[in-house]
Amino acid sequence: MDTIGIGLIGTGFMGKCHALAYRAVKAVFGDVPTPRLEVLCDIPGEAARRHANQFGFARAVSDWRVVMADPTVDVVSITTPNKLHREMALAAISAGKHVYCEKPLALTLHDAEEMAAAAESALPDVRTIVGYNYLKNPALLHAKALIDTGAIGRVIHFRGACDEDYMANPALPWSWRCLANEAGLGALGDLGCHLVSVAMHLAGPIASLSADMGTVHGDRPKPDGLARGPVENEDWATALLRFANGIGGVITTSRVVWGRKGRLAWEVHGDAGMIAFDQERMNELQVFEAGPAPTKTAARHGFKTILTGPAHPPYGQFTPAPGHGLSFNDQKTIEVAAFLRAVRDGRNPYPNFADAIRIERVIHAIATSARLGGVRVDL
Repeated sequence: MDTIGIGLIGTGFMGKCHALAYRAVKAVFGDVPTPRLEVLCDIPGEAARRHANQFGFARAVSDWRVVMADPTVDVVSITTPNKLHREMALAAISAGKHVYCEKPLALTLHDAEEMAAAAESALPDVRTIVGYNYLKNPALLHAKALIDTGAIGRVIHFRGACDEDYMANPALPWSWRCLANEAGLGALGDLGCHLVSVAMHLAGPIASLSADMGTVHGDRPKPDGLARGPVENEDWATALLRFANGIGGVITTSRVVWGRKGRLAWEVHGDAGMIAFDQERMNELQVFEAGPAPTKTAARHGFKTILTGPAHPPYGQFTPAPGHGLSFNDQKTIEVAAFLRAVRDGRNPYPNFADAIRIERVIHAIATSARLGGVRVDL
């Protein structure tokens, strides 16, 4: 398979991110099939035509069903609002297309389970991947290798936070993101799922949890300024975790934390050290290795900062210069490369729909526990 035809639905932030990744991936990773940018879908049709020209797609349509029926399309990228994911993904799978869906899979856990079941039934003809591109950061990949090789000893605890301030201002106009039947979960669906994906990747499956959540701004002004609309989902959530291997953890997420722009911060604690990371400084990894620490060296005992470079694959595919840094969009390019290889080779990429449903069971369990007053929920 030398080329793979791409159909893209949606041209917002993530739609453009997908387009940039498809345009860059062959130049960065020479071993992948060449993406053919066949069809772009958006509404209205004029917007689709404008973005198709900008992004480099051959054709523009305003009906997403046309993308599913197009014989030149092998992969469908779904970057639409959350409520549309289920119908589009199921249609793509039914049409025999490989599916690249942004997170979360769906508004409800029931719908997400249906999508995962359909993807499982379509194997080996259909492959899927979900947009958890923070998992592709070379810094995180190196952290995982350090953990697996015992650099910090036995892992004993995980701590993490995922915060932004995009809804911190109470004067921010009401939008579809505030409605349960449009967006599903709030901070958990937008942000917390990314933190859960990292926690599970580094510390293993989550066995049980107890949680709380809340809405800070219960309503917001409608765009017309004449009325206010209700906020039906959570602004923040916090959970105490127990992993399947017995270790504990705590995670918290908020969309109303002033000053936080893209914070995905986590610590993995071991009995011989720890690793710390913050996505706002995504090319730095903080590592503390306790070692023998005699008293005479205690004054020099502390964290070391590792700047990512070619020694941390696949950083070197982008630049040979360490410390120059990769970006958010570069993570998406790494994700696209993994998916194109998986489609070509007939194997499952990570995280596919089956992996994503395990992440989404956790965020929905957090919401359930919080609604029930913090009761323990087993997964």
